Amino acid sequence: METIQDILYYYSQNAGYVWEQFYRHFLMSAYGVLFAAIVAIPLGILISRYHKLSPWVMSLANIIQTIPALAMLAVLMLVMGLGTNTVVFSLFLYSLLPIIKNTYTGIQNVDKALLDSGKAMGMTKFQVLRMVELPLAMSVIMAGLRTALVITIGIATIGTFIGAGGLGDIILRGTNATDGTAIILAGAIPTALMAVIADIVMAWVERKLSPVKKKKKKSAWKQKAEEPAI
Repeated sequence: METIQDILYYYSQNAGYVWEQFYRHFLMSAYGVLFAAIVAIPLGILISRYHKLSPWVMSLANIIQTIPALAMLAVLMLVMGLGTNTVVFSLFLYSLLPIIKNTYTGIQNVDKALLDSGKAMGMTKFQVLRMVELPLAMSVIMAGLRTALVITIGIATIGTFIGAGGLGDIILRGTNATDGTAIILAGAIPTALMAVIADIVMAWVERKLSPVKKKKKKSAWKQKAEEPAI
């Protein structure tokens, strides 16, 4: 109970600072995923077309994912220096695997009959991609973005070690204090809440973009419309 009171007291005294670090933390995570999506989605589409490239690309992305975050930051810091850009680039690298894998899987799982129908209608390859494959694969791609965002929110906390700020700053202050449990929790709780909220929001977007759900709704509406009036 005393710890909760200490946390609330810390928030009341440092509300502006906590909000600033919360916002900074979210922006670093969001930018890392955004830049990764710009690279990884086209790359996922590319390897779905040229299957010989997929083992190489996936292996490289897997290798990046296995590098400890602190080691990654240490190496990048030597090249890029201290600050936010280094953290965003490391989050970009960690976001590649789930987005590439889900884009590749989503495109590969599109029904071949639908692709043949599109081609039979005279669509070009780009039109088939834009009007058939991407809409049907979008919910799977969103699942990859969702996973990447949750991962980056957790990793971004160690950005404090290279002067990038974020909620990790609050956690680090708590570890340096004599009795800093409340300060550590004051930084850890918003980080966890951010990850949970991001997961819920992205899951909602993923469900909205799911073609299966839309098809079920449409079928239910059609069935209801065809029911004879009593």
